[in-house]
Amino acid sequence: MTIKIKKQSGKSLRQTVEEMSGVDMSLCYQCKKCASGCPVTKYTQSPPSEIIRRLHLGAGDELLESDLVWMCLSCETCYGRCPMDINIPAVIDALRSLALEKGSKSPRGDMPLFNRKFLEAVKAYGRSYDLSMIMGYKLGSGSLMQDVEKFPSMLAKGKMAVLPPSGAEKKVVKRIFDRSKQAKGKKK
Repeated sequence: MTIKIKKQSGKSLRQTVEEMSGVDMSLCYQCKKCASGCPVTKYTQSPPSEIIRRLHLGAGDELLESDLVWMCLSCETCYGRCPMDINIPAVIDALRSLALEKGSKSPRGDMPLFNRKFLEAVKAYGRSYDLSMIMGYKLGSGSLMQDVEKFPSMLAKGKMAVLPPSGAEKKVVKRIFDRSKQAKGKKK
Protein backbone atom coordinates (compact mmCIF):
# COMPACT_ATOMS: atom_id res chain seq x y z
CA MET A 1 0.00 0.00 0.00
CA THR A 2 1.29 3.46 -0.90
CA ILE A 3 1.44 5.92 1.95
CA LYS A 4 0.80 9.53 0.98
CA ILE A 5 1.93 12.13 3.47
CA LYS A 6 1.06 15.81 3.37
CA LYS A 7 3.70 17.86 5.14
CA GLN A 8 2.37 20.50 7.49
CA SER A 9 3.86 23.81 8.47
CA GLY A 10 4.54 24.88 12.04
CA LYS A 11 4.50 22.41 14.91
CA SER A 12 4.36 18.88 13.54
CA LEU A 13 1.67 16.38 14.41
CA ARG A 14 4.41 14.12 15.75
CA GLN A 15 5.61 16.81 18.19
CA THR A 16 2.06 17.49 19.35
CA VAL A 17 1.31 13.77 19.84
CA GLU A 18 4.59 13.19 21.69
CA GLU A 19 3.81 16.09 24.06
CA MET A 20 0.26 14.89 24.68
CA SER A 21 1.15 11.21 25.14
CA GLY A 22 4.59 11.49 26.72
CA VAL A 23 5.86 8.91 24.20
CA ASP A 24 9.18 9.15 22.35
CA MET A 25 8.26 7.63 19.00
CA SER A 26 11.84 7.77 17.72
CA LEU A 27 12.46 4.59 19.74
CA CYS A 28 10.32 2.56 17.31
CA TYR A 29 12.39 0.46 14.93
CA GLN A 30 9.41 -1.02 13.07
CA CYS A 31 9.62 -4.63 14.28
CA LYS A 32 5.81 -4.76 13.82
CA LYS A 33 5.21 -6.87 16.92
CA CYS A 34 2.48 -4.38 17.81
CA ALA A 35 0.68 -5.04 14.53
CA SER A 36 1.01 -8.81 14.78
CA GLY A 37 -0.71 -8.84 18.18
CA CYS A 38 -3.37 -6.19 17.52
CA PRO A 39 -6.87 -7.74 17.52
CA VAL A 40 -8.29 -5.06 15.16
CA THR A 41 -5.47 -4.89 12.58
CA LYS A 42 -7.31 -7.19 10.18
CA TYR A 43 -10.27 -4.78 10.21
CA THR A 44 -8.29 -1.58 9.63
CA GLN A 45 -6.38 -0.09 6.74
CA SER A 46 -3.46 1.01 8.93
CA PRO A 47 -1.90 -1.15 11.67
CA PRO A 48 -0.32 0.50 14.75
CA SER A 49 3.19 0.19 13.30
CA GLU A 50 2.12 2.16 10.23
CA ILE A 51 0.61 4.92 12.36
CA ILE A 52 3.93 5.32 14.19
CA ARG A 53 5.86 5.21 10.90
CA ARG A 54 3.63 7.83 9.32
CA LEU A 55 4.22 10.09 12.31
CA HIS A 56 7.98 9.51 11.85
CA LEU A 57 7.72 10.56 8.23
CA GLY A 58 5.93 13.81 9.12
CA ALA A 59 2.29 12.95 8.47
CA GLY A 60 -0.18 15.78 8.85
CA ASP A 61 -3.82 15.95 9.83
CA GLU A 62 -4.79 13.25 7.30
CA LEU A 63 -3.57 10.76 9.90
CA LEU A 64 -6.38 11.90 12.20
CA GLU A 65 -8.82 10.29 9.76
CA SER A 66 -7.22 6.84 10.06
CA ASP A 67 -9.71 4.14 10.93
CA LEU A 68 -7.38 2.66 13.57
CA VAL A 69 -7.66 5.86 15.59
CA TRP A 70 -11.30 4.99 16.27
CA MET A 71 -11.22 1.20 16.08
CA CYS A 72 -8.39 0.77 18.60
CA LEU A 73 -9.66 -1.09 21.67
CA SER A 74 -6.95 0.34 23.96
CA CYS A 75 -6.36 -3.26 25.06
CA GLU A 76 -2.61 -2.50 25.32
CA THR A 77 -1.60 -5.70 23.53
CA CYS A 78 0.66 -3.60 21.30
CA TYR A 79 2.21 -1.95 24.35
CA GLY A 80 2.82 -5.29 26.04
CA ARG A 81 4.47 -6.74 22.92
CA CYS A 82 6.65 -3.71 22.14
CA PRO A 83 10.34 -4.44 22.87
CA MET A 84 10.96 -0.68 23.16
CA ASP A 85 8.06 -0.17 25.62
CA ILE A 86 6.28 2.37 23.39
CA ASN A 87 2.83 3.20 24.77
CA ILE A 88 0.91 3.07 21.49
CA PRO A 89 -2.53 3.34 23.18
CA ALA A 90 -1.43 6.72 24.59
CA VAL A 91 -0.46 7.79 21.05
CA ILE A 92 -3.86 6.65 19.73
CA ASP A 93 -5.64 8.51 22.55
CA ALA A 94 -3.73 11.68 21.65
CA LEU A 95 -4.71 11.24 17.99
CA ARG A 96 -8.37 10.75 19.01
CA SER A 97 -8.31 13.94 21.08
CA LEU A 98 -6.76 15.88 18.22
CA ALA A 99 -9.26 14.43 15.73
CA LEU A 100 -12.16 15.57 17.91
CA GLU A 101 -10.56 18.95 18.54
CA LYS A 102 -9.97 19.59 14.83
CA GLY A 103 -13.31 18.17 13.71
CA SER A 104 -11.75 15.57 11.43
CA LYS A 105 -13.89 13.49 9.10
CA SER A 106 -16.01 11.00 11.03
CA PRO A 107 -14.96 7.36 10.94
CA ARG A 108 -17.21 4.55 9.73
CA GLY A 109 -20.05 4.12 12.16
CA ASP A 110 -20.08 6.42 15.15
CA MET A 111 -17.23 5.42 17.44
CA PRO A 112 -16.89 8.89 19.03
CA LEU A 113 -20.54 8.69 20.15
CA PHE A 114 -20.02 5.14 21.44
CA ASN A 115 -16.88 6.19 23.38
CA ARG A 116 -18.70 9.20 24.85
CA LYS A 117 -21.71 7.10 25.98
CA PHE A 118 -19.41 4.47 27.48
CA LEU A 119 -17.58 7.12 29.54
CA GLU A 120 -20.87 8.72 30.60
CA ALA A 121 -22.08 5.35 31.90
CA VAL A 122 -18.83 4.78 33.81
CA LYS A 123 -19.02 8.29 35.27
CA ALA A 124 -22.66 7.84 36.35
CA TYR A 125 -22.44 4.31 37.76
CA GLY A 126 -18.78 3.91 38.72
CA ARG A 127 -18.34 1.14 36.14
CA SER A 128 -19.71 0.10 32.77
CA TYR A 129 -23.48 -0.36 32.60
CA ASP A 130 -24.33 -1.88 29.23
CA LEU A 131 -28.02 -1.03 29.15
CA SER A 132 -27.44 2.67 29.84
CA MET A 133 -24.60 2.82 27.34
CA ILE A 134 -26.57 1.07 24.60
CA MET A 135 -29.65 3.22 25.18
CA GLY A 136 -27.58 6.40 24.98
CA TYR A 137 -25.85 5.21 21.82
CA LYS A 138 -29.10 4.13 20.15
CA LEU A 139 -30.78 7.46 20.94
CA GLY A 140 -27.74 9.42 19.77
CA SER A 141 -27.25 7.49 16.54
CA GLY A 142 -30.94 7.20 15.67
CA SER A 143 -30.66 3.45 15.07
CA LEU A 144 -33.20 2.49 17.73
CA MET A 145 -34.41 -0.76 16.19
CA GLN A 146 -31.08 -2.13 14.92
CA ASP A 147 -30.22 -5.42 16.67
CA VAL A 148 -33.28 -5.16 18.94
CA GLU A 149 -34.10 -8.85 18.31
CA LYS A 150 -30.89 -9.84 20.14
CA PHE A 151 -31.86 -8.13 23.38
CA PRO A 152 -34.17 -10.86 24.82
CA SER A 153 -31.62 -13.64 24.26
CA MET A 154 -28.85 -11.51 25.83
CA LEU A 155 -31.04 -10.98 28.90
CA ALA A 156 -31.95 -14.67 29.08
CA LYS A 157 -28.28 -15.72 28.90
CA GLY A 158 -27.29 -13.19 31.56
CA LYS A 159 -25.09 -11.26 29.13
CA MET A 160 -26.69 -7.95 30.06
CA ALA A 161 -27.93 -6.69 33.40
CA VAL A 162 -31.22 -4.83 33.70
CA LEU A 163 -30.25 -3.07 36.91
CA PRO A 164 -27.18 -0.84 37.26
CA PRO A 165 -24.08 -2.35 38.87
CA SER A 166 -23.66 -2.08 42.60
CA GLY A 167 -20.55 -1.96 44.73
CA ALA A 168 -18.65 0.43 42.46
CA GLU A 169 -16.42 3.05 44.01
CA LYS A 170 -18.34 6.00 42.55
CA LYS A 171 -16.36 8.56 44.55
CA VAL A 172 -13.05 7.22 43.27
CA VAL A 173 -14.31 7.22 39.68
CA LYS A 174 -15.66 10.77 40.10
CA ARG A 175 -12.23 11.89 41.35
CA ILE A 176 -10.59 10.32 38.29
CA PHE A 177 -12.93 12.17 35.94
CA ASP A 178 -12.44 15.44 37.86
CA ARG A 179 -8.64 15.12 37.73
CA SER A 180 -8.78 14.28 34.05
CA LYS A 181 -10.88 17.37 33.40
CA GLN A 182 -8.46 19.53 35.42
CA ALA A 183 -5.45 18.13 33.57
CA LYS A 184 -7.13 18.76 30.23
CA GLY A 185 -7.86 22.35 31.27
CA LYS A 186 -4.21 22.93 32.19
CA LYS A 187 -3.00 21.76 28.75
CA LYS A 188 -5.01 24.38 26.88
